[in-house]
This record gives sequence, structure tokens and C-alpha cells, in this order.
Amino acid sequence: MRKPVIVVVGAGPGVSGSVARRFADEGYDVALLGQDQDVLDDLTADLEGRGATVGHAVADVTDEQAARDAVRRFGEHTGRIDVLHFNPSAFREKDPLTLAVGELLEDVALGVGALLTVVQAARPFMSAGGRVSVTGSMAADEPWEGAASLGVQKAGVRNLVHSLDKTLARDGIRAVSVTVRGTLSREGAFTPDRVAEAVWAAVTRDDDGWTSEVPYRGQ
Repeated sequence: MRKPVIVVVGAGPGVSGSVARRFADEGYDVALLGQDQDVLDDLTADLEGRGATVGHAVADVTDEQAARDAVRRFGEHTGRIDVLHFNPSAFREKDPLTLAVGELLEDVALGVGALLTVVQAARPFMSAGGRVSVTGSMAADEPWEGAASLGVQKAGVRNLVHSLDKTLARDGIRAVSVTVRGTLSREGAFTPDRVAEAVWAAVTRDDDGWTSEVPYRGQ
């Protein structure tokens, strides 16, 4: 029986890398989609050392065709996608009076729109029991005005997850946003590894009582 597969979109050294490691430790093979080849190489070596078979691709996920092609290649190679984890967001330090409309739309294309792209590309390779997960943030409810576009992205991507979950549930696939209600740190309750544990717990729940948002408060 082939091992389950997770595709991590926006793969990097933070939460997304910790999610990849958490699933690899549970016996998943891993596909990584990111923007930095060196980071992907380092993460690949780590995951392979944990026994995972790893594929990776460098792509700008706001380039719809490039992102679709990368995810499709992963699916065709593995024959299945069991979990799709979406991590990208843009941090632009501009308040609402200095943020241009074009900049806001550019950020939303990354933090929200790209989720549509990769889910649509992954869907043909997903079956009942499949999961879509997203790294959410308390910025959706408590935005910092100094980076106004981030709150818009996190509110938008959470809303989109709700719609995705309702749509995919018809085929036994569920979607969830894990809302991190704290600031990421190197120590304590909000390290990337602790957040990854929350993602694992949210994704592996039974369908009974499923919710499309799970808050992580560091507990």
C-alpha cells in the first residue's frame, strides 16, 4: 500500500517546514512547493533523513499556470494527494493610508487567491478522507494597522476555507483553517513545531463534529 502524501505550499523554514516534518514523522511522503531552492534543498535532506520520499519544485504561486503545473506534476507522480497544506502570506509594512490598491490586490493574490489555484489543481488527485489545511492567524480578527494587507489576507483565506469545506464535503474531503492566536516565537507555546502539532491534530480529526476553523491558543 502506497504511503499517504502531503503537498506543502509555501514551503520554508518556519511553520510550513515544521508541518512537513510532522507529517513525515507520521509516515507521509512529502511534496514541497516554494520559492527558495536552497531552503527546499535543506528541507528535503531533513525529510529524507526521516524516511520520507520528497519531491520539490520552485514556483511563484501567484503565477497560476506555474503553480497548477507544479501541483499537477506532484499528483501525477504520486498518484494521490491526501493533504494539501497552504502557508503563503505577504507581510507588507504599510498602513491603510499608505497601502495602494494595487499592493493590496497583489498581497491578496498570494495569501488568498493562490489557495484557489492549488486546490483546483490538487482536487483530481484527492479522494474521500482528503484534507486541505491552511495556516491562519489572529490577524483575521485583530489586524495590526501597520501591515493592513495581512489582516485582509487572513480574513479572506479563512472565509475561503469555509466555502471550500462546504464544497469539498460532498465528496468526503474537508478543509480547515488553523487560527494561530499568538505570535510565533522560538520558544514557548507558539513555536513552529507547536503550531505544526496543532495542524496535525486538526487534520486528523474524524468527520463527526468537523469544523472548518480550529483556533490554536497555545494549549
